[in-house]
Amino acid sequence: MESRAKFLGHPIHPVLIVFPLGLLAAAVVFDIIHLIGGSLMAAAAAYYNIAAGILGGLLAAVFGLRDWVAIPGETRAKRVGMWHGLGNVVVLLLFAASWWLRRGAPDHAPGGLAFILALAGVGLALVTGWLGGELVYRLRVAVDDGAQLDAPSSLSGEPAIPPTDRS
Repeated sequence: MESRAKFLGHPIHPVLIVFPLGLLAAAVVFDIIHLIGGSLMAAAAAYYNIAAGILGGLLAAVFGLRDWVAIPGETRAKRVGMWHGLGNVVVLLLFAASWWLRRGAPDHAPGGLAFILALAGVGLALVTGWLGGELVYRLRVAVDDGAQLDAPSSLSGEPAIPPTDRS
């Protein structure tokens, strides 16, 4: 099932998700650096990474929702996609709560609860990322119908045609 939202021949949602995932995971790394060494610069970096990660996650969600709506109902892909999307909403809510708790602290240093929420967010993101992988690699959501090893470049404008259908 091909993605409905594409740019230069590639689905937009999987391209966008790398930014929020990277930013939010990096925020937890910066939190750990802060908690071990007391670096307020690391705490501030985590705070701003969370803000950017939430914004990026919201943008990715728009395109993910568009693709999910196009999945036929009563399929395993529809159910897996629902859990993937809802889980990612919870990830963003966990990080939003963590971000909110930091706003008044010096250099936005995390307290214990803010750190635990961020850690839980990263843990859940691992699960929702696996679900996203299940959608693409097992259920072929957002994969060109004719995808194969010798398909032409997506920039060529030619469709991907299975080898048995070529003349």
